Formats: sequence, structure tokens, C-alpha cells
Amino acid sequence: MSTTAEFMMTKYGPLLSLTQLAALFDRSADGVRLSLLADNDFSRRIRPTKIKLGRRIYFKTELVAKVISGEIVEASKV
Repeated sequence: MSTTAEFMMTKYGPLLSLTQLAALFDRSADGVRLSLLADNDFSRRIRPTKIKLGRRIYFKTELVAKVISGEIVEASKV
């Protein structure tokens, strides 16, 4: 596990909420929500990390760390 992933796992745990993801990218929660609806580079990288638990949406911390570090550059189901 990379140092980015280790840091994020320590700070956030295994799942990020939409609010935490927004804070991580220094955006508003509504801005992230709208970005994920559009077809752009950001959404193609982050959307595969998304999971739903009931009505809530979370993002896998380890995969988001890989996106940040550049290990995941293509949109694929991870």
C-alpha cells in the first residue's frame, strides 16, 4: 500500500463519504456531485471507486488514493 493510501486510510477509514471526498479535492459536495454526473476526466476516474450502501454513496479510500497517485488513469471497473 502506498503512503498516500496509508495516510488516507488512517485519516478517513476504508470508505469516504461524498463530503470527505469533496474536502479532499477542495471542492463543495454539490460541485463533486455535479462533476460525477458529467462525462469528464475526473468522473471517469472517480466513478469506478463509488459504491452504494442503501441510499448512501461512498468511495473506496484505497482506490481514490490510487487515482490521486496516478496509478489508475483509465476508466475501468476496478
